[in-house]
Amino acid sequence: MKPTVAPFPAARLRRTRVSPALRALVRESTLSPADLIWPVFVRAGRGEQEPVPSMPGVMRRSVDLVARAAREAADLGIPAICIFPYTALEDRTEDCAMAWDPDNLSNRAIRAIKDAVPEIAVMTDVALDPYNINGHDGFVVEGEIVNDETVEALVRMALAQAEAGADIIGPSDMMDGRIGAIRRALEAEGHRNVSILSYSAKYASAFYGPFRDAVGASGALSGDKNTYQMDPANSDEALRLIERDLNEGADMVMVKPGMPYLDICRRVKDAFGVPTFAYQVSGEYAMIRAAAANGWLDGEKVMMESLIAFKRAGCNGVLTYFAPEAARILGS
Repeated sequence: MKPTVAPFPAARLRRTRVSPALRALVRESTLSPADLIWPVFVRAGRGEQEPVPSMPGVMRRSVDLVARAAREAADLGIPAICIFPYTALEDRTEDCAMAWDPDNLSNRAIRAIKDAVPEIAVMTDVALDPYNINGHDGFVVEGEIVNDETVEALVRMALAQAEAGADIIGPSDMMDGRIGAIRRALEAEGHRNVSILSYSAKYASAFYGPFRDAVGASGALSGDKNTYQMDPANSDEALRLIERDLNEGADMVMVKPGMPYLDICRRVKDAFGVPTFAYQVSGEYAMIRAAAANGWLDGEKVMMESLIAFKRAGCNGVLTYFAPEAARILGS
């Protein structure tokens, strides 16, 4: 129903804006630390961390320091942390076998976090790019990113993560049929309570550049990812992908990147009414940080404004590198 507004002066829409108390009473969207998932990068070593140059304020941490970061997140009220491994080029292979190694960086980090902070949810990334010498999310055969063989590997990767104690599996590869295959395998192996947050509408975006630096994939990538990630011009296709993944067993869905695709978030939420998330990706983060560092905008205010935009667009939550900083502000 179209809302009815009385004529002026019976209706003065500024009346509810005159004070912080009134603005709070009529606020349509709210943000809390419980809406945030913090993506973190894990590297080899112990007691070591190093900055990601293209993402000011973001670190690659060794496993022990990732566990410490999880404690920080839980204390701030952040309910989930998402793990991404940094893998050196010399450790990448054509067969990507490290992806399902029980002792790879991600799986060690999962166990360390669950030992140190059992109450926090641990989300993982399921894609071959951190382990692939070609830098792609799937196997490359004669220049083609092959689908079905990749899905078999992703299933092995997801099972290894579930065995390590992951609470949420995050397939980010965009292969066809991988959600159904992973769900069937999790059920068969007794991991019935492991959730799948599918990167269902992941676009072939230029906003991922700093992330690829953070995980060591920039130098490895040959070609582009246009044959499996979505065309930024498409919207209806996102709904088909979301519907497919839900039918195959996804519990939650994600749109990636975030702010340039808020229209997709709203369409997904309106069409399906399911738990919907967005990823405020590395390029979005880096732009805000860079502009703030140059004094071109108020970094803190823009950060918070950007995050509330996701809630306004219908998202249940957002993956963001701003998570601890935003949580501190929200908790103060």
